[in-house]
Amino acid sequence: MDTRLFGEAFVTLFVIMDPPGLLPIFLAFTGAMSSRQRNRAAAQAVAVAFGVIVVFAVAGEQILRYLGIDLPALQGAGGLLLLLVALALLTGRQDDPTEQATSNVALVPLGTPLLAGPGAIVATILFVRRADGIDGYLAIAAAIAVLHLVIFAFLRFSSLIVRILRPGGIEVVTRIAGLLLAAIAVQLIADAVASFVHQYAD
Repeated sequence: MDTRLFGEAFVTLFVIMDPPGLLPIFLAFTGAMSSRQRNRAAAQAVAVAFGVIVVFAVAGEQILRYLGIDLPALQGAGGLLLLLVALALLTGRQDDPTEQATSNVALVPLGTPLLAGPGAIVATILFVRRADGIDGYLAIAAAIAVLHLVIFAFLRFSSLIVRILRPGGIEVVTRIAGLLLAAIAVQLIADAVASFVHQYAD
């Protein structure tokens, strides 16, 4: 196995997917859930993210080429989706988490586009391009698998944070998470616009 490629892929995807930074957002959506529901949402979110990353690692370029989608368009779409979620968190108009199905929370926005977002998808496709033979593909597969185990560990033990923060703290975290999400969304949209301008200027 190519250990250098493994390290590069793991570190790059860890920084992009940012498990520690995801915790406030995860708590904002699951703070009112029971510990069992929260753990189930964590497992489902990681499973969804893992599935999406694997699909794009195996056939990402073919999918985008077949649909005629440029990578900046994928970034812009992810940014718009995150912006809608962020506005709901900031204004307090999101659905009551206790009435929300954990599978829905795991799918959107936790599993995708927060974990398996445009940045992670693009990085995965680029690493697959760099892979040289079986050793390279094994390194990327191992990096993806280990990373998702690490992400699950972060989310799994978020229950300890919930006990410390209590409902008032969770409310504050929700507003902060909304602000962070809005910033991420605006950055994604700005990057997409810049990429389009650069692409068509050339």
